[in-house]
Amino acid sequence: MFELGITTEQVVGYLLVFARVGAWVWLTPPFGGAFLPPLVRVITGLAFALPMTPSAIAASGGISLAPVDLLLQFALQVAIGVALGLVCLTLLSAIQSAGAVIDVTGGFALASAYDPLMQQQASVISRVYRLLAGVLILVSGAYLIIMAGFSLTFEALPIGAGLSVELTAMTLTEALSMSFLATLQIAGPIIAILLIVDIGLGLLTRVAPTINLFVLSFPVKIGLTLLLVGVAIPQISPMLAGLTDASVDAMRGIAGG
Repeated sequence: MFELGITTEQVVGYLLVFARVGAWVWLTPPFGGAFLPPLVRVITGLAFALPMTPSAIAASGGISLAPVDLLLQFALQVAIGVALGLVCLTLLSAIQSAGAVIDVTGGFALASAYDPLMQQQASVISRVYRLLAGVLILVSGAYLIIMAGFSLTFEALPIGAGLSVELTAMTLTEALSMSFLATLQIAGPIIAILLIVDIGLGLLTRVAPTINLFVLSFPVKIGLTLLLVGVAIPQISPMLAGLTDASVDAMRGIAGG
C-alpha cells in the first residue's frame, strides 16, 4: 500500500499556517489589494505556507486535533494574519496615499467633481505611485525581507498562543502615525511648490484682472505636477526601504517578539 508519510498533525498544521499566511497575503502589498487577482492571492498563500509549516509546527510544541480547538485556532490564525497584514498595508500604502494627495493638489482628481464616473480614471498619480511601489518591492527584493519578518512571527507567536489586543492596537496606532508622516514627507515638497504656484497665479490676477485664472491654472499645475513627480520618483526607493523595515518591526511588535 502506498503511503505519503504525511501525518494528520502536519496536514492540520499546514491548514492553520495557511489561515495566517492567507489572511496576511490578502492584505499585504504587493500581493494584496488590486495588484494580484483573488485566485492568484489564494494560490500565493498556499505556496508561501508550505515552507513555513515545519518550523511553525515545531515552534507550537504540538497541535491539538480536537474539533473545537481546531475551529478556535483557525479563527485565531486568521485574526493574527489580518492584524499583521493591516500593519503592513498601513505602512506600505503611504506611497499610494502620497500619490492621492498629489492628485488632489495637482488637479488630477478634479474631474470626479464634475463626473463621478471618472473617479477611477482621475487618480493618475495615485495609480502610478501604487504600481511603482509594487514594482520596487518585487524588484528590490523588499518582499523577501517582509516575508522573512512574517515567518518569524510563528516563533514569537506560535500556533496555540493568543493575540495581545493591547499590543496590536498600540502597534497599529504607531504604524498609522508613521504612515501619515511618510505621506507628508513624500507629498509635502510637491504640495508646498504647488501652493506657491497658486499664490503666484493669484497675484498675477491682481496685476492682470482680465486673465482667466480658472483656465490658466489647469495646464500650469498639471504640467508642473508631472515634472515634480518625475523629479521625486527616485526618492521613493529609500523611503520604501524604510517602510519595509518599519513593517518588519511592526509585525515583531504585534507578535511580542
